[in-house]
Amino acid sequence: MMINIDPSRPSPNFDSRDDASISLIVLHYTGMKSGGDALARLTDPTAKVSAHYLVEEDGHVFGLVDEQHRAWHAGVGAWLGVTDVNRISIGIEIVNPGHEWGYKEFPPPQVAAVMDIIREAQQRCGIGPEGVIGHSDLAPHRKDDPGELFPWGALSDAGLAIGQWSGSVPDDIPSGEDVFGLLTEIGYGVDAFGIASCLVAFQRRFCPQLLGQSFSPETRAAVGEIAARFRDARCV
Repeated sequence: MMINIDPSRPSPNFDSRDDASISLIVLHYTGMKSGGDALARLTDPTAKVSAHYLVEEDGHVFGLVDEQHRAWHAGVGAWLGVTDVNRISIGIEIVNPGHEWGYKEFPPPQVAAVMDIIREAQQRCGIGPEGVIGHSDLAPHRKDDPGELFPWGALSDAGLAIGQWSGSVPDDIPSGEDVFGLLTEIGYGVDAFGIASCLVAFQRRFCPQLLGQSFSPETRAAVGEIAARFRDARCV
């Protein structure tokens, strides 16, 4: 389906992709008290932040920056060794007060709109489910969004993103030493940001029930399973 994009509030905060191909879609929550506050900041030239889309709780979508341009949403981070994630990504801001202002579940109309944006962007850009990540995935040392309440399972069921851990713990789970390499293989900047922050970001997205369990057998099983899914998706 075609998304109804509201073009009434364009952001001046963008620059050139320098002919880079789009290979990632990054999901954020706004982390502000209201959608209006977030819209004002994302369109304020002095703030120097933006995204390509802002999705309100009722599913209303503002188009802030054309996808051909580099929006300023990712900040300092890395994914698969790429440090200028803005250059290769589409940024989607999802209105939610976040952990600071009363984190809550994402309403169904909002999630449906986010999924529509992802689906159409994937078709345009040839991005697979492995190319949809959270802000905390690329910036685990400083970001928590879109957080443990975001319904990654719904995106996975629709074939749009890599889903969460199945809960299975096989006999041959990775060792603690293996986890470092497997997280790096998935895309996390373990060398840059450290194993601890990357492991928490992984748990927050793929197995939120294990948050804070460090290298537990369940966490190691989850890392092995998710790494295999990313590996398979990239081979398609």
